[in-house]
Amino acid sequence: MKIKSAEFVMSNSNVTNAPKDRIPEYAFIGRSNVGKSSLINMLMERKKLAKTSGTPGKTQLINHFKVNDEWFLVDLPGYGYAKVSKKKRTIFQYFIENYFKEREQLVCAFVLVDSRHDPQKIDLEFMRFLGENSIPFAIIFTKADKLPSSKLNKQLLSYKRKLLQHWESLPVNFLTSSSSKLGRDEVLNFIDQVNKDVADDFK
Repeated sequence: MKIKSAEFVMSNSNVTNAPKDRIPEYAFIGRSNVGKSSLINMLMERKKLAKTSGTPGKTQLINHFKVNDEWFLVDLPGYGYAKVSKKKRTIFQYFIENYFKEREQLVCAFVLVDSRHDPQKIDLEFMRFLGENSIPFAIIFTKADKLPSSKLNKQLLSYKRKLLQHWESLPVNFLTSSSSKLGRDEVLNFIDQVNKDVADDFK
């Protein structure tokens, strides 16, 4: 897939106010310091499309970006650690949960996981939430360039073994690096294929 255009449309905290366009939607979510904004900018080849910050928790709203006038990329607030109040974290969880349960245009969620870390309980719990609500998802392992290949392979194997304790088969997964653009073509080709698969649902 070639990215011809990627435009910010709106930010909001209420799924009922999200864009009404009947086009497929892909949500990107993960722990607050997983490198989500950098990944989105890499995929779209835009340096400042999604706001990056050294402070985890920068994204605090549902952010819609229209890509190629054909589908929406949705940048969601991170879960877990973030330097925001407990009250705000509760609000995040509330409208994130509502988004996933109510957004009819959503065709796939990308759960971002830092490839350097062992399986985290909060990531596994979030994937379980998606499964229980019949929401299709794929896993994107980020920051693959930060580990030597031997260590990286060991980490991925550990994660996949952990997943198979709860899932009959592994979700689709991608290995990425925002700095080297590793995995960019694979993620975009996946989105392109899903768009074709669901085309009849959006006529």
